Amino acid sequence: MSDVSKTVQKWHASFRKGTDFDSWGQLVEAIDEYQILARQLQKEVQSSNLHDFTDEQKKTLGKFATCLEMRSAALQCTQSQEEFKLEDLKKLEPIIKNILTYNKDFPFDVQPVPLRKILAPGEEENLDFEEELDAGTGAGSTPSFPSRGPGTLLPRLPSEPGMTLLTLTIEKIGLKDAGQCIDPYITVSVKDLNGIDLNPVQETPVATRKEDTYIHFRVEVEIQKHLEKLPKGTAIFFEFKHYKPKKRFTSTKCFAFMEMDEIKPGPIVIELYKKPTDFKRKKLNLLTKKPLYLHLNQTLHKD
Repeated sequence: MSDVSKTVQKWHASFRKGTDFDSWGQLVEAIDEYQILARQLQKEVQSSNLHDFTDEQKKTLGKFATCLEMRSAALQCTQSQEEFKLEDLKKLEPIIKNILTYNKDFPFDVQPVPLRKILAPGEEENLDFEEELDAGTGAGSTPSFPSRGPGTLLPRLPSEPGMTLLTLTIEKIGLKDAGQCIDPYITVSVKDLNGIDLNPVQETPVATRKEDTYIHFRVEVEIQKHLEKLPKGTAIFFEFKHYKPKKRFTSTKCFAFMEMDEIKPGPIVIELYKKPTDFKRKKLNLLTKKPLYLHLNQTLHKD
């Protein structure tokens, strides 16, 4: 079996896993699986490799990723008016299973791939030749770019007797060039020692207030697993991202993380590290020697 056939087989297995979770009512797991698969498909769509998939196949993969995101969004928003149903998503199974030979029209009128290029942590390293020195160049001409959505924060899980839930309030982040960051937001993920996701990845809405060297968020993030169920060595990661209009992609600027022994009620400040994000916590380099940090507040809920 060729490498591309193995890739398609993995995609199909991931799709089946997600729809199984969905049909069983395990919505958090379904959302997680849908989002992971959508990212994999989008990465393939944005790849410059022309040997594996044709342009038409990439368009189809992009539309497929959009449908995964629509179903994921429908599961997260109980008041969605135009809900993308599980039955609709299941109609797409023959497409992902037979993408190498599929030649029919896509069954839903959706747009492929997001307008912005989202890069995995570290990928922007190859493109980031100039840092945030764009201010002052090309004065008077601001490139137009699409605005981000409202974030993907999830509601708090139901309480269980004897179990603890964690709410993290992201207060603010300190950066020397805070005022120059366009559409700043933070991606929150929960990883094991090997960097594997234990929860759905969540994104905050774009921060609306900048003040001196601070970008203020003041948003609550609900960790999607009871603390007692997280394995030893778990860490919660915060990736600060912003949009670069000249290159038309969203870049990770820095990251921070907190480990299980740091989880306690009240405020906490954590250090910022240089990209690329190291989910295994092996090679860490501080972003700056200045006293600039990510400011959080922790609330524990125990029944």
